[in-house]
Amino acid sequence: MAVSGFEGFEKRLELHFSGDNPLGLRYLAIDDLQQVLDAVQCSIVSAAGNHSFDAYVLSESSLFLYPDKIILKTCGTTQLLRSIPSLLHHAADLGLRLRSCRYSRGSFIFPAAQPSPHTSFSDEVCFLDAHLPAALRFRKASVMPSATSPHSWHVYSAADDEFSVLPPSGSTIEVCMTELDRSLARRFYRRKGDDRSGDEAGAEMTELTGIGGINPLALVCGFAFDPCGYSMNGLDCDRYSTIHVTPEDGHSYASFECVGGGEMMDCLRKVVHVFRPGVVSVSVCTAGGGDEGPVWSAVANALEPLGLSCRHRTAEDFPGAGTVTYQTFTAGRK
Repeated sequence: MAVSGFEGFEKRLELHFSGDNPLGLRYLAIDDLQQVLDAVQCSIVSAAGNHSFDAYVLSESSLFLYPDKIILKTCGTTQLLRSIPSLLHHAADLGLRLRSCRYSRGSFIFPAAQPSPHTSFSDEVCFLDAHLPAALRFRKASVMPSATSPHSWHVYSAADDEFSVLPPSGSTIEVCMTELDRSLARRFYRRKGDDRSGDEAGAEMTELTGIGGINPLALVCGFAFDPCGYSMNGLDCDRYSTIHVTPEDGHSYASFECVGGGEMMDCLRKVVHVFRPGVVSVSVCTAGGGDEGPVWSAVANALEPLGLSCRHRTAEDFPGAGTVTYQTFTAGRK
């Protein structure tokens, strides 16, 4: 493992609001959004939208904006949680009230490089507790499976009531992949002297790597960074998907996230085939709680035929979020 490098593992924040404005958060001006991102220390590099939501590729990951929710996902040494005060201020100006919050992340590759409040999960929890409204009185923080595991999933949620953030049939899947196949990872480097825009180079990477075939129905907005790295947002009706790639040897990383139903497992299988990672972690957040067994089985059925073996699995219920399952898989290298 590299002594130092770019932190691929993202921090993810999801906030849900209620209010009477039909456009809701989508009414935010671009200057207001950039003010939020200034606190995080990142910027917008590409944008797209449809009738349901707006999607932004950021200098460090992605932002999705619906009328009643925002999903902000950032990597590197960004200070994601510092977006909360500004977001709550702008939401209040639009007559919106915060109903729930969910924060999640994996285990950082370079934890010592993280700035406050991301220096530890306990510091992150303290920041969240201090900056969220008191009305979100149902709160829980947990490290799954444990803080001593090399691959852990950190989750915090808060809600004002028994409030479900997704339709009963909806789920969110978050996939983290490390030890990417080196020959495939090289496809995410730009050629020397390539003077095309990030959008143009990203479109080529989307096609050459097979990412465009993961969900053929989605509008895919890919962006290539210089000298390497790639981000993608997908828009399919009211459902988003996103991929981020840090291809450097020694700390290669790729992530995938989407919302949906049973088709998510087909997307999971295709994504893992694109990157052929040595280690995969999969978190699925399912609204309403319930039996985690079918989720564990569906994920295993998608990944085991690809030569991956499940090493650990766990599940917990979180207020305002539902049931979060977490599984880790590893593969032998030839």
